[in-house]
Amino acid sequence: MATDTPDQSGESPARKLLILAIDAAEPALLRAWASDGTLPHVAAMMAEGLVGSSCNEGDLCLGTPWPSFSTATNPGEHGIYWFDQLLPGTYRTRATAPADLDRRKALWDVLAEAGRRVVVIDVPFTRLTARTGGIQVVEWGVHDGIFGFQADPPALAGVILDSIGRHPAPVACDRLHRTPVEYRAFADQLARGAVARANLTRTLLARQPWDFAIQVFSEAHCAGHQLWHFHDPAHPAHLESTATEGDLLRTVYMAIDSAVGEVLGSVDSATTVVLMSLHGMTFAAGGGFILDDLLVRLGVMTPASGAAHGTALPTSRPSLLRRTARLARHIYHLLPQQLRLPLYRARTHISQQWLGRGAPLAVDPTQSRCFRIELGQTITGIRLNLAGREPHGTVTPGDEAERFCEQLIQDLSDIINPDTGRRLINRVVRSADLYHGPQMGGLPDLVVEWNLEEPLGTTAVGLRDGASKKAWSPRIGLVEQVNHYCRTGEHLINGMFVARGPGISPGRLPDPVGTLDLAPTFARMLGCEMPSVDGHVIEALLPSNGSTANHPEPATDTPGDDA
Repeated sequence: MATDTPDQSGESPARKLLILAIDAAEPALLRAWASDGTLPHVAAMMAEGLVGSSCNEGDLCLGTPWPSFSTATNPGEHGIYWFDQLLPGTYRTRATAPADLDRRKALWDVLAEAGRRVVVIDVPFTRLTARTGGIQVVEWGVHDGIFGFQADPPALAGVILDSIGRHPAPVACDRLHRTPVEYRAFADQLARGAVARANLTRTLLARQPWDFAIQVFSEAHCAGHQLWHFHDPAHPAHLESTATEGDLLRTVYMAIDSAVGEVLGSVDSATTVVLMSLHGMTFAAGGGFILDDLLVRLGVMTPASGAAHGTALPTSRPSLLRRTARLARHIYHLLPQQLRLPLYRARTHISQQWLGRGAPLAVDPTQSRCFRIELGQTITGIRLNLAGREPHGTVTPGDEAERFCEQLIQDLSDIINPDTGRRLINRVVRSADLYHGPQMGGLPDLVVEWNLEEPLGTTAVGLRDGASKKAWSPRIGLVEQVNHYCRTGEHLINGMFVARGPGISPGRLPDPVGTLDLAPTFARMLGCEMPSVDGHVIEALLPSNGSTANHPEPATDTPGDDA
């Protein structure tokens, strides 16, 4: 249960706390563009506030930054590792379900239970709950939506559509074979979305009194995936794309910066403001799409009959199917709670037990010792086909499983790019060495961290150069596959934040802090505690704190000097 606590420095808790998150914005770009005047509002925050770096320490599963942040726990506790999760007891995956997000309380739930008035707007991997008793908006415009647009109180959804409208960008930003003109139109949609989001946030903050508010700019996330080649000269498609359109990624960042300024202008100087990005972005790299072939060549996985390998990550669902599913979800959420719960349980039982719903993995489980679990291109998971855990397990737990992991890790580590001689994989880590908690049984057993030194092209964008990925080792011989996925930017696990407010000294933290530490710190700022979490309070962020731990250094340089 949430508890109130006095600030450890003896000071009164912050009167108001506003979190503005720029989802998947690359910290190096924020610093550089703040320094050169491209992002004046970010620059002002960095000049006036306490700047720090954050990292998803041990949290290599790139689908987890938001659940890990909001619950201050690791994936072994909250159980989320990707947009799609393995359906227990099957070799199928399904989209994250509402119940999956109820294993641990989010920061705003804890604050609401302690009597704080909260406003939560478009936080990714967040379901609508009635626990907050404040304002909550879910998926008005997010990257990789799960539940569809909803709001609490329910009537607020209609008010938002009437006054603000829908987000201008498409629900799914992934699309194959955009022309340069279509990329420009897409960037314009994202820029207009940032402007509309600022209007939405200002409207909701003025709607009723609040103590805590969080709002997320998803536009940077979609832009990073789709527009990176317009920014980065290292990307194979850069020259063709930038000949006429320029740096479209910069255009979107500028619109977000302007929107940040609009929101900041609506709060008073007594409000503590934190601007943050939980994880970053770089050129598309890695080899998630080739892992199936490597496992087949190593003799540890057999593909399902008729399965194709070497293909890219799946594209988004067909638009008609997606719109139909969202309409059904919208109607479902209009029903009273007492009707929704039995319907949800019945639907889940029928889908899983009778219809075998969920996307089947491209693996023959009776002939495979392991199989790939999707975590993205830069990070990929492997799950052992463990006897007693999987329906057709072929690997015995204990010594056999340990020997198998040791050999597989060695075999994967031996694979190189034959053109450069560089290792294809930086490291393979056991999940048990990264995470802990009751949900460990649902996670991948191994996490593959790919070498990200070489940008990965795609047949879907530009000149189609650099789309081939080669792999070689004495055991597998030569393997070569082509990437067809449309994304030109992919994630890094580094993040950053800037905190500004009464009692917070400007400067820079000398050492990175953990992503899991942010929410407990925000709770403490408002005089509350998040109990039984993995994160710890960042003492240097507490107003007027005399602690020397992570004590900020004076900000004597410009915002972009370390970009």
